[in-house]
Amino acid sequence: MSRLRVVVIGGGAAGFFSAITCAETHPEVEVTVLEKAPQFLAKVRISGGGRCNVTHACFDSREFVARYPRGGRALISPFQRFHARSTVEWFGARGVKLKTEADGRMFPVTDSSQTIIDCLMESARTSGVKLRSNLGVQSVRRLPGGGFDITLSNGETLPCDRLILATGGCRSAAGGALAVSLGHTLELPVPSLFTFHVSAPWVHALAGTSVENAEVSVAGLGLRERGAVLLTHWGLSGPAVLRLSAWGARELHQCNYQFLLLVKWLPGFTAEDLEAQFQIRRTHHPARFVVNTPLAPLTARLWEQLVLQAGLARETRWADASRGALIRLAHQLIRSEFSVTGKSLNKDEFVTCGGVRLKEVNFKSLESRLCPGLFLVGELLDIDGITGGFNFQSAWTTGWLAGLAAGVPVGVQPQGGG
Repeated sequence: MSRLRVVVIGGGAAGFFSAITCAETHPEVEVTVLEKAPQFLAKVRISGGGRCNVTHACFDSREFVARYPRGGRALISPFQRFHARSTVEWFGARGVKLKTEADGRMFPVTDSSQTIIDCLMESARTSGVKLRSNLGVQSVRRLPGGGFDITLSNGETLPCDRLILATGGCRSAAGGALAVSLGHTLELPVPSLFTFHVSAPWVHALAGTSVENAEVSVAGLGLRERGAVLLTHWGLSGPAVLRLSAWGARELHQCNYQFLLLVKWLPGFTAEDLEAQFQIRRTHHPARFVVNTPLAPLTARLWEQLVLQAGLARETRWADASRGALIRLAHQLIRSEFSVTGKSLNKDEFVTCGGVRLKEVNFKSLESRLCPGLFLVGELLDIDGITGGFNFQSAWTTGWLAGLAAGVPVGVQPQGGG
């Protein structure tokens, strides 16, 4: 009897995890990974600024899925089988220790994505996975009696019994072409995790300035996030902005990335709180210039610009500031308005909203409901998380489940748990 042949198309995080899981769980199965690029795991290499944000230190599955603008409900059951703690244990068992940072993100203690790449490559080799790079896939044909024929870019035809598609995010409809050719439907792919262009020159002049805890919202869309905001040469970025872009990916696409953004620089203050703070300054520092007495935790440069944007002259002293001027200043601090004119992609960690329609996939195994023997994993699915390790976790989890199931003979239920 010939060996069961499993082919994984896509040598990224989800593809490697599915291949390794299949080969380790089913050593009798022949597993091959095909990657069109010269190197495997390219996105792992550049993620997290080259450190690789492996997962997030949230070990409650219900709480974890709340970090997915799309696909969270579908992931509830998978995360009960393979979750963040499972990921920590998986890498730990292979000698890779992870550390948790203050915001919950988890990285290898080496602070190098190469550590994760080396671990995955070694695990693949040790388990007997065949790795073939520089080899694209032209087409896939489903065979009448089961299995598939894969036509490669070098003209070769590669047969297999089971196929795992791990082709990554659908930056365009072409990214999901293989899945579509096998009967699947794509939800509209649009960018998620992007920064905002604003035309305010004073913001550009403060590029590099950050506020650790601000609130950003989009007028009229009910989108609101709180966290660090970074001023850039083109506008606004930082975790709060990226999270807002993820939750509003479809709505912001529909308005062509032209909308009114509101920023509350001091979310812990009400207008009344600010009025009290201003009165203290008027009493204790009447002769000081308003632009020179920032309110913590705002930086001196940001405070100066916010004062000027509120219409106060640079030479205005606290004793001379009118009530109307201070009301405008309070408004600027708790409701700065910016006209967003476009977006910039967070290129290093590009994530798309969109992909294979989730109802077409069985999330117990990640097998297609439309094409037996086909499994779909990672960002190819219409699943995307906010920043912080959530997209990698969905890659590990979906890859693990698919790898577990793909090597099981017909009629046998896959075993295992996280």
